[in-house]
Amino acid sequence: MDELDLILLAALREDATQPYAALGKLAGLSAGAAHERVRKLRERGVIRRTTIDVDPVAVGRPVLAFVLVESNAWMGEEPVHAALRAIPELEEAHVVAGSASLLVKIRTGTTEQLQDVLRRLFTIDGVSGTQTIVVLETVFEGAGGPQAPSGDQID
Repeated sequence: MDELDLILLAALREDATQPYAALGKLAGLSAGAAHERVRKLRERGVIRRTTIDVDPVAVGRPVLAFVLVESNAWMGEEPVHAALRAIPELEEAHVVAGSASLLVKIRTGTTEQLQDVLRRLFTIDGVSGTQTIVVLETVFEGAGGPQAPSGDQID
């Protein structure tokens, strides 16, 4: 990865629908050269997927919670992963180190629905407890990842 790749990645994180001509202009490349670099970033697995950012309030899921899941068994096995993927309200699930075994991100329409998701988590073999953090306000999301090298602004 070089500075041009970082510029392209930062621009794509901001808006993945930009035409290659615009990306090229930002990086000082032709549209064709920008396209080729993005293609190579995909081939190498740097860009894993292209997706959209959906407003959770607009789709009826304004309640956001992070849940530390405690267990009496290892949570890193495929049956646990499959059980987690089967809960549509879970947006993310991470096996973690520390007092908990999993960290999950949940979005629901109401706190009652959140409570139902927590009940479903307890049906997964090995789950012995949860610690739930309900988000009151989101300051920012998704701002991580590659940034343009200092001095390069992406407008």
